[in-house]
Amino acid sequence: MDEYMSAPRVWGLMCPGSREEVTRARRWTRDILNGHPCAHDAELIVSELGSNALTHTASGSPYGTFQLTLSLSPRTVAISVTDEGGHPEEPRSTEADPDDTHGRGLTIVMALARRLDITGSQYGRTVTAQLVAAPEQAGVTTC
Repeated sequence: MDEYMSAPRVWGLMCPGSREEVTRARRWTRDILNGHPCAHDAELIVSELGSNALTHTASGSPYGTFQLTLSLSPRTVAISVTDEGGHPEEPRSTEADPDDTHGRGLTIVMALARRLDITGSQYGRTVTAQLVAAPEQAGVTTC
């Protein structure tokens, strides 16, 4: 059976549109990426992108959902969150005031990710963040 398995692995999770699902998505990500050098950063990105989907799109409506996809290879993790749309503008990074409690999510994702892609329209968008682990240095691998 191993000869039919490719090195990259892909997992998907459909989440109902409630805040508790962001916690479940983080735990699911942590379980899948257990031991991967990008696990902690990936978990934070899942939290930010999932929260953004619930806050800014129809995914946060009573019957809304968002889809989380993890694509994994030995050094790379791609995290994609697909929302249900409902917002005419593309997500963008903003500069939050020091006292603001919101407005830093996409900025955090951009700081952690090697690459960030946004595709789709007001009818549903996918935000994909790519993490790449640094080559091993002195036995320590970090993202």
